[in-house]
Amino acid sequence: MSETIFNLGNLLAMAGWLTLLAGLAIRPFRPRSIGLVRLVAALVFGAAYIGLLVAGREAFGEGGFSSIAAVRALFANDYALTAGWLHYLAFDLFVGAWIVEDSGRRGIPGWLIVPCLGLTFMFGPAGLLLYAVLSLFAPEKKAA
Repeated sequence: MSETIFNLGNLLAMAGWLTLLAGLAIRPFRPRSIGLVRLVAALVFGAAYIGLLVAGREAFGEGGFSSIAAVRALFANDYALTAGWLHYLAFDLFVGAWIVEDSGRRGIPGWLIVPCLGLTFMFGPAGLLLYAVLSLFAPEKKAA
């Protein structure tokens, strides 16, 4: 069961990233793409995450977050490991949606955002760092 949820989570995350890229390419679709991705990240990934934590609750007796060894023991349980993976997928996707939204407010061209999204997709914090540096050169536009 955890393997199926893992695979479905990967597919859903990929669909989310493609939706964000479509929002960059098709400006009128951008707000909808951001909202859709946020909804999926919060509701679908959140519900699956909670379900996996409940299914793998016995792992918390064997492991935890107090040391590397405790985390290793926790993630030896496939349900807890899959929950951890969905956690990464959801948060990276949520950060990607924020990047797309914030870049729109700053007027940063989409072609500059694509590398930030690619890094965020593959290496979460590295993509966020790249975007943070890029955004220093494009202050937020004032509303008229």
